[in-house]
Amino acid sequence: MWAAFAACALCVVFGVVLALGQAVAARHRAGGAADLAALAAADRALWGEAEACAAASRVAVAQGAELARCAVRDGVADVTARVVRGPYRPEVRSRAGPPEPPAGVP
Repeated sequence: MWAAFAACALCVVFGVVLALGQAVAARHRAGGAADLAALAAADRALWGEAEACAAASRVAVAQGAELARCAVRDGVADVTARVVRGPYRPEVRSRAGPPEPPAGVP
């Protein structure tokens, strides 16, 4: 009886650990896709927002994600990527663009 109870408890713990692992993997995939999409959009920022967001969308799809939001302003790309894996739908926001000047430099 105790062996059956212990086996059931271990199965529940294993299921919880597996679900958490899938959630973390989905979050990391969304983060990577958002970072790469933001870099792609920033690379095309001078060509206009439409071209920059199209490039970001292509990169996000290639990473197994979808582009939830994209905006380009003053050469800085701000994108949000979403990954849908089963019940998990993490969204990650990322920004990319030229560096800000150091403090005290006009």
